[in-house]
Amino acid sequence: MPIYEYQCRACGHQFEYLVLPSSSAPECPSCHDQDLQKMISLCAVSSEGTRQAHLSSERKKYGKINREKQHEEHKMLHEHHD
Repeated sequence: MPIYEYQCRACGHQFEYLVLPSSSAPECPSCHDQDLQKMISLCAVSSEGTRQAHLSSERKKYGKINREKQHEEHKMLHEHHD
């Protein structure tokens, strides 16, 4: 669900508003006015460091899964030949 940022034209209060399918029109939580200006929101930005950390974490997770899978396959082969 999107979160929008607004600034009230009446009192200048800035706030975020979570838009749900059942949401009513946004209004200022300070003065309850509905004359709002939608603000330009900043997007999330990742750096090379965060990308590398995420990649390392995923490799570790899938490496463990792959090792467990290989172990089970090896075990099944030995059980099958016995």
